[in-house]
Amino acid sequence: MNQYLQAKKEEFAKVVDFFKKEIGSLRTGSASSAMLDNVQVEAYGIKNQLVSVASVSVSDARSIVISPWDKSVIKDVEKALVEADLGLGIVNEGDKIRLTVPVMTEENRKNLVKKLNEMMEGSRVSVRQVREAVKKSIEAAEEDGSIGEDEAERFSEELEAEVKKINDELKAVRDKKEQEIMTI
Repeated sequence: MNQYLQAKKEEFAKVVDFFKKEIGSLRTGSASSAMLDNVQVEAYGIKNQLVSVASVSVSDARSIVISPWDKSVIKDVEKALVEADLGLGIVNEGDKIRLTVPVMTEENRKNLVKKLNEMMEGSRVSVRQVREAVKKSIEAAEEDGSIGEDEAERFSEELEAEVKKINDELKAVRDKKEQEIMTI
């Protein structure tokens, strides 16, 4: 593998990892603690991740239980969950909060797939941006004489093969998530 592609390999991996993390917050009709990854709770005067102020557990396929470490922040946790607008039923039980995941309608499922496709397109744009940076590095090296024309052509072909592999991986992750969303 060429050094220009190798230098940006980590950036390609970050795009794929970010996409996987981002789609983890999409509802699939069953409860998952990943749905709450982006919830920020304002407690003790600063914004905190939900998991830093409470334990989150999935009690069954349709409900999540949140137990704050400090019971005085339960109202802040409840407020953060309401503001996050996750489409979940929120019940404050005094010492813990129970979230219920409603049954998804066909329309909800289609909207989530549309959102999933938008997220994937954003990731593909990021892949193209990294690809362009590598391509420019190869072209610059060819112009200044560091590498020959044949070598530049080979490096470009390796780059295109890598980009195709990454796009196929993104599509496979998207297809799997779409299947989870559409499964009743």
